Amino acid sequence: MSALIQAQGLTILRPGGHETVLQDVDFRIAPGEIVTVVGPNGSGKSSLVRALLGHMPLAAGRVTRRAGLRIGYVPQRMQLDTTIPMTVRRFLSLPRRVSDDMAAQTLVRTGVGGMQSRQLTHLSGGQFQRVLLARALLHDPHLLVLDEPTQGLDQPGIVAFYTLIEDVRRQTGAAVLMVSHDLLVVMRASDRVICLNGHVCCEGTPQHVSTAPEYRALFGTGAEGTLALYRHRHDHDHDQGAPCSRASSAGAR
Repeated sequence: MSALIQAQGLTILRPGGHETVLQDVDFRIAPGEIVTVVGPNGSGKSSLVRALLGHMPLAAGRVTRRAGLRIGYVPQRMQLDTTIPMTVRRFLSLPRRVSDDMAAQTLVRTGVGGMQSRQLTHLSGGQFQRVLLARALLHDPHLLVLDEPTQGLDQPGIVAFYTLIEDVRRQTGAAVLMVSHDLLVVMRASDRVICLNGHVCCEGTPQHVSTAPEYRALFGTGAEGTLALYRHRHDHDHDQGAPCSRASSAGAR
């Protein structure tokens, strides 16, 4: 099937235009596919997501989105004004109001059912992330984009959140694009992994990337063994990315 989003030769510069963030990146995500982007801090992960969503100008290349594409987005972080009362129910109706039934059903789907009247500031970190996910799912997206969605969660919370993402994909059929630094669990929920460090260092199945020398140069030789503990098994096929073809030019930043 045709890609939901496809990028060709994508190049991004930092403000001022004197430093390259990403160079000549090709990207595609197919319907129903879970793709995870990994890389060290400063490698361009979040910049790639913003460019794909049309929120960042390109120095070169192009991004094509399927006509009528609906995208649900869970941001890297969201600052709450603790002086302003805001219930979960009210939050779910921003910026577009949804029915009480739809809000209740979506909260149940993400594991926080019955919390409509709770204040956002009274939620735990894990509960808040699930509410953000519920908000992203309200309008039946074709593509769910998660930018470092588990920051601030402990290890059990991280594993539980990624298990939830697998369940959501299975229930809705939505494709999922994740940016993650959670190397211990990223393989569990991924069909394909893209490793960035200013360019695409390597790309392919989780098993392929975890053994690639470019990946191990960035994350250490112990990464292969820990990631192997969380290999994801599935019974469907996706168009896999090409094997590693370019060596990394830099270590972790």
